[in-house]
Order: sequence, then structure tokens, then C-alpha cells
Amino acid sequence: MLLCLDRHNGKKINGRKRFIVTDTLGLLLVVCVMAASVQDRDGAKTTLLSVYLFTPVRFVLADAGFAGALVEWTRRVLASTLHIVRKAPGQIGFAVIARRWVVERSLVWLTSYRRLARDYEHQPATSEAMIRWAAISSMARRLTRGAAATRQQRFVPARPAG
Repeated sequence: MLLCLDRHNGKKINGRKRFIVTDTLGLLLVVCVMAASVQDRDGAKTTLLSVYLFTPVRFVLADAGFAGALVEWTRRVLASTLHIVRKAPGQIGFAVIARRWVVERSLVWLTSYRRLARDYEHQPATSEAMIRWAAISSMARRLTRGAAATRQQRFVPARPAG
């Protein structure tokens, strides 16, 4: 058994990189968890290959960190389009870019599950399974309740009938 705990030497921390692909609503399509030492573009290749093999998606939006040879590789090898969403030319500082924000929002939703707040798992496959479980739980809750319950709705005891 291989123990896959890796260290990201640039940030001086142990950890993982989570690559996810969501639809425009923020629902999880593909997840790949890799060691922190894996370059972003290498991890993106594995993730895009999973998207190509397991979903009918052929148009993917990504941020500027994935620009360059990855765009050409996606077009040539996967016969898909990787569109890089860039910030406005005159923009200074942070601004929400609608298409990119969907993935960031999805990561925040997943991190709200206690088990995903830290890297407890030793194997990347176990971490992927926990992310899928959290995404399925979130989707099931949205389907059954409509809107997510507020903190007050979750912790108010039921009143006795009568």
C-alpha cells in the first residue's frame, strides 16, 4: 500500500490539489485529487481526460492559470474546446468573474462538509469518494427541500402538537 501524503514545497505545507469540473449550476461532474506537488496543468490534463471520457461536455471554461499549451492539447487530443476566461483588461484588484465563480462557489459548498475541511484521507481515491459523497448529499438536499435550511431552521426543536 502506498501512502500518498505529499508536500507542496512552494507553500511549505502538506496537502492535496483538488481539480473539479462543474456544470453551470455548480453541480459536480468530475473530481480528481492529486498530490500537492503536481503541476496545475498536468492535473488539468487528467481532469479534462476524465471529462472527455465520462461526460458529453466538449466546451470547458478555465481561468488564466491553465492558458498556454493546455488549450492546444485539449483541442488536438480531446477534440474539445478549452476557453480561458480572463479578467477585464483595465481591472485592478479582485472582481468576481461570473463563469469562474461557479467552481469557486462549488468548492466552498463542498468544504462546508466537516470531513472535507481538512485532508484526513491518506489515499487520493478516498478523498475523491468523500468529495463525491458530499456533492451527492448536497444535490439530494436541494432536490428534497428546495432551498437549503438556515441554521435556525436546523436547530429549532419541533413543537409538540396540541
